[in-house]
Amino acid sequence: MRKINLFLRSSLFFACMSLSTIPFSALVILCWPLPQPTRYKVASGWAILNIWLLDKICGLSHQIEGLENVSTDKNGIILCKHQSAWETLALQTIFPNQAWVLKRELFRIPIYGWALAATDPIGINRQDKRAALKAIIQQGIEKLKQGRWIIIFPEGTRMAPGERGNYGGSGGLLAHKSGYAITPIAHNAGEFWRRRGFIKYPGVIQVRIGPPIQVKGDKASELNARAEEWIESNMAEINNQIG
Repeated sequence: MRKINLFLRSSLFFACMSLSTIPFSALVILCWPLPQPTRYKVASGWAILNIWLLDKICGLSHQIEGLENVSTDKNGIILCKHQSAWETLALQTIFPNQAWVLKRELFRIPIYGWALAATDPIGINRQDKRAALKAIIQQGIEKLKQGRWIIIFPEGTRMAPGERGNYGGSGGLLAHKSGYAITPIAHNAGEFWRRRGFIKYPGVIQVRIGPPIQVKGDKASELNARAEEWIESNMAEINNQIG
């Protein structure tokens, strides 16, 4: 009976999320002539709506530790654990105007991809690592100077709970080149909204936001290692919340 209930709730959420995608995407596209902050605010409304629906329909909420580490007057570079689709929504409810590092193939998706492009993210060619890194550094510095947060998933892809991928060096290099601090984030969303999983399990996702890692002349590799150590040590503490 519980499995049926979970399936029905997850199906209703999926339907609501899907139905909300087209009108929000169309609205973002129509806002293209407007300034980027306006386009982003409209787009983030979709994420805010679906995080609310996830709580009301599936009983899945989240709890944040470390909000005091989010400066209201200083943006930076976010290195976040990537476990599910949940964090792509939730980060938009926690931080203001953001620029995401995304594979540029996503922009070719009709309507949804066009709306993504309208938010002015950093589109990269993942097959050409040198060009991708160059784009992250050049565009990242430009967008940081505009007051936007840069979102990077350092492992590059979603990892199942308990797994640890290779941390790419783009976040540390961007911090080193720009002078902006890194804000590390750990969470256990993958235990409730699993990678490639349809069922959304009820519960409370634990999110931890770490103290900003200041550059202070450190090498890019050192900055990256400090962020990785903080994220993974906190992941070890918040894993295994459900069976």
